[in-house]
Amino acid sequence: MTYEFILFEKIGNVGLIILNRPESLNALCERLIQDLNAVLDACEADTSIHCMVLMGSEKAFAAGADIKEMQAKTYQDAYLGDFITKGWEKVSQCRKPIIAAVSGYALGGGNEIAMMCDMIIASDTAQFGQPEVTIGTIPGAGGTQRLARSIGKSKAMDMCLTGRRMDALEAERAGLVSRVVPAHQLRDEAIAIAQKIASYSIPVVMMIKEAVNRAFETPLSEGLKFERRLFHSTFALDDQKEGMAAFLEKRPPVFRGR
Repeated sequence: MTYEFILFEKIGNVGLIILNRPESLNALCERLIQDLNAVLDACEADTSIHCMVLMGSEKAFAAGADIKEMQAKTYQDAYLGDFITKGWEKVSQCRKPIIAAVSGYALGGGNEIAMMCDMIIASDTAQFGQPEVTIGTIPGAGGTQRLARSIGKSKAMDMCLTGRRMDALEAERAGLVSRVVPAHQLRDEAIAIAQKIASYSIPVVMMIKEAVNRAFETPLSEGLKFERRLFHSTFALDDQKEGMAAFLEKRPPVFRGR
């Protein structure tokens, strides 16, 4: 399939998704979101794809939502059209792991899309921010919620109330990103991480993602029960038998995704 604002490449069991609207620093217009949803649906349906990487350009992952599309909206337009809700949450709803590879600007909606992914790998040039306060509005795609859960109340308040940006090193210290790499290595590093994830049992990987995400939605006691039941269920998998047999036989496992 071809897309207007998305480039897509399949690399083994990894789907590489590149936001491609360079003239506007990958501003998230409606058409780009539609293209992103379509490619994510295609990757979810493709059983040979086990992990995805989402990235932008070296200059910008995404500089935010498209202000030109938003400026004239009325309350009725936003509410009745369910603006942001419809379509924007697809990244967070995917069952397969998604790695955000962020270089340059990840601001507003760009930062929110990155946080919807399962981990963020940042280049040393990355900048993260929620600058909505500077244009008379608030984050609308999870900025106040996911940011607070990722970096804590004080830093989330700082970023959202002042509009200041956080560089890659501070973002790593704060827990927003998992790794920082030189900009020229970002693509290769993100793909290598995705390939490692994709080499494991896909049902096990999906269970791990589901269990970690449950930690943000439930009390500890319920989360532990959920984890335990998923752990028990892995004993119904051929991959569990193969993985443990390979360990005992001192050989690499051959996972078949079942």
